[in-house]
Amino acid sequence: MKITLIEEDRTELERWVKSRSVGAKQRLRARMVLMTAEGLSTTVIMATLGVSNPTLNKWRNRYLESGVEGLKKGKTRPSRIPPLPTDKVQEVLALTLTGKPAAATQWSCRTMAEQVGISRMAVHGIWRERKLKPHQVKGFKVSNDPLFAEKLRDVVGLYLDPPEKAIVFSVDEKSQIQALDRSQPGLPMKPGKCGTMTHDYKRHGTTTLFAALDVQTGTVIGQCQPRHRH
Repeated sequence: MKITLIEEDRTELERWVKSRSVGAKQRLRARMVLMTAEGLSTTVIMATLGVSNPTLNKWRNRYLESGVEGLKKGKTRPSRIPPLPTDKVQEVLALTLTGKPAAATQWSCRTMAEQVGISRMAVHGIWRERKLKPHQVKGFKVSNDPLFAEKLRDVVGLYLDPPEKAIVFSVDEKSQIQALDRSQPGLPMKPGKCGTMTHDYKRHGTTTLFAALDVQTGTVIGQCQPRHRH
């Protein structure tokens, strides 16, 4: 087989052979083409490079077909794993967007895989491709307080321009058991968007932890009470 290299291709292939940043396979392909262009026989090239005749012919023909670009990487082989049926993909999407598992608050890859009868990695791939995240929920609340705007300006003003010698108390509560009833219905999850739920709720028989942080000593003062009004 004869190969005639143009000067530009020869320079590029010689650079590949000398470069450490080029992969070993790519350097080997370049040497195959360069040695062929120098007029060396197939037997000599095979013995020198330790390659088989089919491999040598494959990359020489690839260069003749596609030039230097054809030597950069091999052709992508088809996957041995068959693609998921369309009905299975649609079933996963329908369950994810419209329902929840019987004994959990949201779908996981494992529970969905058991429900539909496919692997958890297949479920993960479907969710990732369509940007679905059942484990994430964003909070929202539309206030019905007629003085909400005035209160908002007052609170934000404290952060932007606090008065001298001001002391800010931050009060919060934490329930051990999340038996909560949201005040407003949330919006379902959509591709690329998380589900939503209100940040306020009605509590159903859970104990309340009241806690404060002593900044000076770094200790936490806490006490559990059975009623929220404590």
